Amino acid sequence: MNPHQPAAAGPREMVASLWRNRQLLGQLTRREVLGRYRGSLMGLAWSFFNPLLMLAVYTFVFSVVFNARWGTGEQTSRVQFALVLFVGVIVHGVISEGINKAPGLILGNASYVKRVIFPLEILPWVVVGSAIFHAAVSLAILLLAQLLFDGGIPATALWLPLVLLPIVPMTMGLTWLLAATGVFIRDIAQLTGIITTVLMFMAPVFYPISALPEQYRKWLYLNPVTYIIEQARAVLFSGQSPDWAGLAVYSAIALLVAGAGFWWFQMTRKGFADVV
Repeated sequence: MNPHQPAAAGPREMVASLWRNRQLLGQLTRREVLGRYRGSLMGLAWSFFNPLLMLAVYTFVFSVVFNARWGTGEQTSRVQFALVLFVGVIVHGVISEGINKAPGLILGNASYVKRVIFPLEILPWVVVGSAIFHAAVSLAILLLAQLLFDGGIPATALWLPLVLLPIVPMTMGLTWLLAATGVFIRDIAQLTGIITTVLMFMAPVFYPISALPEQYRKWLYLNPVTYIIEQARAVLFSGQSPDWAGLAVYSAIALLVAGAGFWWFQMTRKGFADVV
């Protein structure tokens, strides 16, 4: 755990570290979630109201002001539009929270680097764990709304956890990468907000991918959130089973990104104490 000594950086260590520090990770994630609302009157209830408020704003702007519709052949109600849009917001929210918080993650926990023998590699897990918690709350709201307004949830929704799972290693890889690099290049923190905004608008969050000309659609799949959003909507609203082949390819890429990010973090961590 000495930041000045070489650290194991292989896939086995990536998994072993998560298992070895699972209790500490649980405590830190709980503290991260509760700390966000500490001192507020409504406390943890804000985790329910925040996504509802943002959903209301997005729905009003895009379905009322811009009169956007999900090209289904017949006009989509505003409630249906809100539900479809909400899926994109949830998926994007997971990866954007990791990217936005990553550059300042080590700098904001300098005491762990300098004074305490601490498994620094789990700090990105804390951020992503908090994002997963809030995404789970938002998904519960989404499913409840779908049950109330659509009259039911298709059986294919049972595949939703498997569809969403690959976004976790993808987010972890990017978070490890940016957390380590942000220690040495502070300008990255100024770019992440722009990057996550681009990821939002260059993905079918507020519009169907069919709204784009055919020649441009393939470029949207370079965005790491596009494929997961499309698959989540397919199982939730279209009653379709996941595209298992495509999901396997995405999962393999996500694991490669996670492995590369973890490797970079472990290789550079010995220099953290000299910079922070």
